[in-house]
Amino acid sequence: MAIQNPPVSQTKSFSTVFLIEMWERFGFYGMQVLMVTYMVKKLGFADVDANLVWGAAAALIYATPAIGGWIGDKFLGTRRTMLTGAVVLMIGYALLWIPTNNTYALYFALGVIVLGNGLFKPNAGNLVRKIYEGDDVRIDSAFTIYYMAVNIGSTVSMLLTPWIRDYVGAHYGDALGWHTAFGVCSIGLVLGLVNYYFMRHTLAHIGSDPDERPPVAKNVIAAIVGGLVIIAASAYILQSQSVAKACVYLAGVVVLGIFVHLIRSSERGERAGLIAALVLTVQTIFFFIFYQQMSTSLNLFAQRNVDLSFNVFGFELFRWIPEQFQSLNAIWIVILSPVLVWLYNSLGKHGKDFPVAAKFALGFAAVAAGFFMYGLGALSAVNGAISSWYMVWGYGLYSLGEVLVSGLGLAMIARYVPARMGGFMMGAYYVAVGVAQYMGSVVANVAAIPENLTDPLESLQIYTSLFNKLGFVGLGCTAIAIAMLPLMKKLSLDHALANVPPVPPVHNEDL
Repeated sequence: MAIQNPPVSQTKSFSTVFLIEMWERFGFYGMQVLMVTYMVKKLGFADVDANLVWGAAAALIYATPAIGGWIGDKFLGTRRTMLTGAVVLMIGYALLWIPTNNTYALYFALGVIVLGNGLFKPNAGNLVRKIYEGDDVRIDSAFTIYYMAVNIGSTVSMLLTPWIRDYVGAHYGDALGWHTAFGVCSIGLVLGLVNYYFMRHTLAHIGSDPDERPPVAKNVIAAIVGGLVIIAASAYILQSQSVAKACVYLAGVVVLGIFVHLIRSSERGERAGLIAALVLTVQTIFFFIFYQQMSTSLNLFAQRNVDLSFNVFGFELFRWIPEQFQSLNAIWIVILSPVLVWLYNSLGKHGKDFPVAAKFALGFAAVAAGFFMYGLGALSAVNGAISSWYMVWGYGLYSLGEVLVSGLGLAMIARYVPARMGGFMMGAYYVAVGVAQYMGSVVANVAAIPENLTDPLESLQIYTSLFNKLGFVGLGCTAIAIAMLPLMKKLSLDHALANVPPVPPVHNEDL
């Protein structure tokens, strides 16, 4: 008689995905935090070019999960595709480890990272959903913890990789410092894969149908060929700004067209929910234009116009490395998320929870206040450098806006879009976010500093002018979101009424 293995708990299965996701985000954000300044300081890119290359890479990184999720569901298996994505990402970061200043090597490495992210990201999230399928009570908590994994991994790496770059660079040369820091991102994925190897049995029963069968040779070959095409296409797009711009804006038109087509062809009961999803998606796009400033204009602002000394009552506690300011975003999210979850639950218990559209309005108000914070800091700047504290509070307000807007984006798709088109619309949503990331880089170039400008007072004026304008745009988005509240309330009500299950008829014999 065969001995059956005891069932694996949901917690153990979730822990396996949680840990590999944490290490994957460690690698990604460790790379992101350095990328724009690497292009500017090491490869000699102008601010304008560095911002646009990273903007195009971010757009591709957000677009490819739509393809990766489809491959996982239909061809290779969710579990198998996630693992493949982690291996490809490890290779991509390892390519950045190679000490070369060749720009085409950079584009190729970013292309590999685009592919790896596209394979990994949607399938890791899908495994979490499958682990808790049918358990509505625990799935919300699971995704909250999963989101924390993203921020734990990113916080550690955004603090660590700039320090490694500076330490190794000071002792063994600047070039080795940059590439060693990128290499640490690859090592993070190695650790994640080793951990997955020892815990893989906890996911043996989780996945899509193709996971339960041996890989089909033609599917594997098609995936390899398709992956090579994606890498080559990504590298080509990144090295040509005109091609990147055309592809991104074409993608934006396609996403808008998809929404319009679905709204026009949908059933009457589905239409209100789709229109609500479209309105909130457009608002989310505006948010991600703000979001992209973190790795572009705010990053370069920290290089030139922020006092790196962190002082309390006149005493220096420590000194920041400019790129490390980006970690404030993840730190604040870790702090704010539990507070907002408690607030939502408390209001919900008393029937006073406010709608998603109202949370979007509050989020934009917080983002606007965050950008005004940098302009406020300029009023007390010393020799063109604002206090680090203004960056702390500016990132805090901006992060509050992110939790209110970005954190609700996927929930909005799940709530308003019919289940039969949920996966497709999730992919379209990510493509829209990618378009917004590129548009954010275009906006960041409003504050691109000319190469011959070295006066910090002039660069401070250029940056704070952009940040103040973004603050006013944020106020405009807040006003629009508030003005849309009555419409959104009506659309939400229509959507709810259309989805109320019919009451079965009462027959005399039932009385």
